[in-house]
Amino acid sequence: MVRTIRYENPARLDVIQQLKKASKEDSAIWERVAKELSRSRRQRREVNIHKINRFTQDGDIIVVPGKVLGDGDIDHSVIVAAFQFTEGAKIKIESAGGSHKSILDIAKENPSGTNIKIIC
Repeated sequence: MVRTIRYENPARLDVIQQLKKASKEDSAIWERVAKELSRSRRQRREVNIHKINRFTQDGDIIVVPGKVLGDGDIDHSVIVAAFQFTEGAKIKIESAGGSHKSILDIAKENPSGTNIKIIC
């Protein structure tokens, strides 16, 4: 019988723990993001740039509880926070005038979670 060792990313576990702490202090939105990040590897969210472009407007603040992929184009400026970004996604977000940040940076800047959209 072969046993597999389950690999857990310590950085992801740290982000989940800090988001749960923030949700108890300020806002339930961070609890939702922590729950989405806690999913198994197969069920974790991956969002393409074209989906962000379709569901956002200029100046929106977006949280992706997972990874942002670089498929598609974006034609307006948005602030995107995610656990991971591909290099192509970073380039496309910046070329549209937006910025990319970590989820914890957004949680510290906006602890109440107002005007933040979660895209899954």
